[in-house]
Amino acid sequence: MGRLTRKTWILTALVVFTQAFGNFALSWGMKHQSQDLGISPVGYVEAIFTPWVAIGVALLIVWLLTRMMLLSWADLSFVLPVTSIGYVLSAVIGKLFFFEQISWSRWLGVSLIVAGTVLVGLTRPGTTQQETRELVAERV
Repeated sequence: MGRLTRKTWILTALVVFTQAFGNFALSWGMKHQSQDLGISPVGYVEAIFTPWVAIGVALLIVWLLTRMMLLSWADLSFVLPVTSIGYVLSAVIGKLFFFEQISWSRWLGVSLIVAGTVLVGLTRPGTTQQETRELVAERV
């Protein structure tokens, strides 16, 4: 099959950014709650309706729907590794906005994710559809 289409790359970017920024907004909202939520689910339900948490939930809903769409267009073996770059973006966001201390071993892990994403991004997409076509051709 050839290269990935432009719409697949755009959707992949949307999946990555909605995941990373959805998690950021959710984390920001939960860290800035005025009260200790404890273990009662009531406080968490109330927290859902605060602006940052609501934005995070909305972005993560968009993430789920766009990821479902992407999985219908591209191979699972492509989608999961390539969209894992969102974890890299989340680490960078954590460092920049939450001032998290990230150890060298975590940065090494982030580097491995980037390397794996690059390798997967260079592979030929559409193997599932190609194999399906070949199986159908053999049966006919």
